[in-house]
Amino acid sequence: MQDKILAKERQFHDIWASTIDIEGIRVVDYFESCTAPENRFILQQMGDLTDKYLLDLGCGAGENSVYFAKKGARCVATDYSPGMVDVAVKLAETNGVQIEGKVMDAMALEFPDHTFDFVYASNLLHHLPNPKLAIREMHRVLKPGGKACFWDPLKHNPVINVYRRIATKVRTEDETPLDINLVDFIKSLYSETAYDTFWLASLWIFLRFYLIEKVDPNKERYWKKIIIEHQRLEPMYRKLERLDGVLKKLPLMKRFAWNLAVVATK
Repeated sequence: MQDKILAKERQFHDIWASTIDIEGIRVVDYFESCTAPENRFILQQMGDLTDKYLLDLGCGAGENSVYFAKKGARCVATDYSPGMVDVAVKLAETNGVQIEGKVMDAMALEFPDHTFDFVYASNLLHHLPNPKLAIREMHRVLKPGGKACFWDPLKHNPVINVYRRIATKVRTEDETPLDINLVDFIKSLYSETAYDTFWLASLWIFLRFYLIEKVDPNKERYWKKIIIEHQRLEPMYRKLERLDGVLKKLPLMKRFAWNLAVVATK
């Protein structure tokens, strides 16, 4: 069953990789734009990356590895999709940096214990049959004091769940958004865990795309659109983000956010 799921994930992402316009990727926007709160949270915890050895799990098109390489890190970009690894390496070349690309299963990493200063993953865990295996592998390959930095969607928000049922062509059928209680498992494994959740009231932007702007969620990936169009969205997003900050102080509200971001120290 697990092999079948991974095979479907590989096929889906290889097809997607074949359509990516490398020249159109603005790497910095995925980390520094207003609509990238997950990565902004993670960057605050990472510190200086100069000469740090960093593993990018589920590297996708390589935006993450390239960004970190530009900040001075030595990056290994891994993905289960050979097509995505190829795109990541080409994106690095286009941006004038070097990364090492490897095809690899995040649940069975081919690295020795205590290898990396950082392990980073964005939108990876919900694609895996067993996310806890990957979290254990992150811990294993980190040096003592190293940090696992990752973010993924949560399963609890009804608005996003409606979107998921509609946007079937831009998602894989086996995706399983995370339960926020996974944080308890992470805390049991790592010495320190910082986390936050993002996108509550700000999910109005998704509703606006669908209801007002009539953006077909099966033709445009909303989670890419918010990055690509961050300048247009910023005035609206900043107001909604402030409201999110208030809402998250209410009991149990953090779980209803779209995404969870974690920085866990070994």
